[in-house]
Amino acid sequence: MILVTNDDGIFAPGMWALARALLELDQVVIVAPDRERSAIGTAMTLRRPLRMRQAHSIVDGIRAFAIDGTPGDSVILAISKLFETQIDLVVSGINEGFNTGDDILISGTVGAALQGYLHGQPALAVSTSITDRGNLDIAAHLAKLVAQGIKCGELSGEVFLNINVPEKPLAEIHGVALTRPAHKSHLDVAEEGSDGRQPYYWLRRRCGTTDPPKDTDIKAIDSGLISITPLHTTLFGCPARMDDIFCQGLFTKLKALPAH
Repeated sequence: MILVTNDDGIFAPGMWALARALLELDQVVIVAPDRERSAIGTAMTLRRPLRMRQAHSIVDGIRAFAIDGTPGDSVILAISKLFETQIDLVVSGINEGFNTGDDILISGTVGAALQGYLHGQPALAVSTSITDRGNLDIAAHLAKLVAQGIKCGELSGEVFLNINVPEKPLAEIHGVALTRPAHKSHLDVAEEGSDGRQPYYWLRRRCGTTDPPKDTDIKAIDSGLISITPLHTTLFGCPARMDDIFCQGLFTKLKALPAH
């Protein structure tokens, strides 16, 4: 059984396009936030109970549930409590906007897929810049092909993929690139305003690296390529510059501290 979720809310068209495509492979269930919860990352609800309701399904054969929590909450609840049939694949999306570069770290779409991965299931996060139905259908069909590869064993082992589809007709997409996240893709800053009584602040985004390296997700999208980024190695891998020599030296310095 495939679990579909998102961070754009229970009635986001991207999620239903995705669920409709995946239904051709297996039984599909939807558990998603009852409202938009974008840029919430890996947040979980710990200090209040979660409420759930069955939602109207716009696709025959798919059960849908809305919860008053985060995308990550949706996956945890679905895997650990809601269904007797085991969930064997988690697909999050289709997000309305790219999740590339540093945005991966705050993306609710990726955060939901991460919970599936942490629970031992293969997981996909799928995003595109949505302007029309055709672009959604391309992203949904691609997700189905990747899911099919997982289910038939073409993709083996622990799978946690972040997929971004360029905003182009299929004839103008040049291929698929295996990528890494671009770094310093943007910078979030606070700008101050005033209503005459007290200051207030807006968070604004400033452009970062203007020419990302060719093996990055942003460069792939800019080049008309579908970007597939394996996050199970990117998020949890050790940076190359932090090697064993550095770690041993760090521990030596730590042991030199005066005793308390």
